[in-house]
Amino acid sequence: MDTTRSAALFDRARAVIPGGVNSPVRAFSSVGGTPRFIARGEGGELIDVDGNRYIDLVNSWGPLVLGHARREVRDAAVAALERGSSFGAPTSGEVELAEAIVDAVPSIEKVRLVNSGTEAGMSAVRLARGATGRAKLLKFVGHYHGHSDALLVAAGSGVATLGIPGSPGVTAGAVADTILVPWNDRAAVSAVVDEHGDDLAAILCEPVPANMNLVPPEEGFLAFLREQADRSGALLVFDEVISGFRLARGGAQELHGVTPDVTVLGKIVGGGFPLAAFGGPAALMDHLAPDGPVYQAGTLSGNPVAVAAGAAQLALLTDDVYDHLEVATRAVADGFAQALASAGLRAQVVRHRTLAGVVFADRAPTRYEDVAAADHDAYATFFHAMLEAGVYLAPSGYEVVFTSLALDEGAVATVVEAAGRAAAAVAAR
Repeated sequence: MDTTRSAALFDRARAVIPGGVNSPVRAFSSVGGTPRFIARGEGGELIDVDGNRYIDLVNSWGPLVLGHARREVRDAAVAALERGSSFGAPTSGEVELAEAIVDAVPSIEKVRLVNSGTEAGMSAVRLARGATGRAKLLKFVGHYHGHSDALLVAAGSGVATLGIPGSPGVTAGAVADTILVPWNDRAAVSAVVDEHGDDLAAILCEPVPANMNLVPPEEGFLAFLREQADRSGALLVFDEVISGFRLARGGAQELHGVTPDVTVLGKIVGGGFPLAAFGGPAALMDHLAPDGPVYQAGTLSGNPVAVAAGAAQLALLTDDVYDHLEVATRAVADGFAQALASAGLRAQVVRHRTLAGVVFADRAPTRYEDVAAADHDAYATFFHAMLEAGVYLAPSGYEVVFTSLALDEGAVATVVEAAGRAAAAVAAR
């Protein structure tokens, strides 16, 4: 596979961009090799600058649930752009997208639109602290809530991929009120609530963690978190940046029947544009300025092009879409599992409805430490063999498989066939 142009662009990029990329995992640091520079996307495929085509199982890390350049989303964005790219004033599109979110997500009565998942998570924490008058946060090891200071400790995703426990530049004071607990550990949560409950502003989690590979909650664990939040008077914050509009139209909270106080959304809600949101009951959200004292603002928040794309995408997310996504994800996951088992490999394929992950370990993970202890060199071999076969996976063993509506039966068959060859490559190491 020729990667001459990607390699040349990467060399140029490293001269002017730290690490040659604008988000760390894109650099292939944990798997090695040359990152592919993408020229365009078409439906379920990526085409790089060298003309290589890949079946896309990353889909911009989740937002492109309908695939690349979906006509309705593209047309809505273009029409909005023709009217102007930004106004710094309210538009009807913001109202329409907010109404669509409120209609879809069970816990949200009011929502604030922002520009990124990091901004939404940071703002949700500020709201929780402002509304409760408390300081401390309970956060789970390996859950990624963006790169704001208070939350960038024992985070998953790119932080875990690069082997960074936190980050230089984050002071001890910034994380002094962040209490870390292992995922799925009821005793540890209860102990924190017992000791710090009176000063606990929020229990914050990914309800279905997908930034430390895929580690679903154990049966009843989310309901237990709801009980512990109620017991302490803390707010329960679900970071549904990944799970929102992917596991179900109403996200993990709809699927699992547990209602948080604050929901953080991103990725799918923006239709592939920089847009995120956080929301909850009206009485809680009214603590935000201008109605309340908790300040949050953004020049480009509710950008007219982004809200048009987001609204167009959400309008297309019918029950049939989720049925198709689950069928496609199951087929990919089952194909991976069969290929890895046939090759005699110590590997697990975890699936939770429309998300899946591959972990080279003896058993399915139940917490971050299980993923950290997996064979990430084996994943790197698997990744490159799949890439050479024309299948684009996330370049990190801490990430998951994102399918799209554009992944048809022929593409699934190609992915499964490639997995057989990739598994053999891992076994032959």
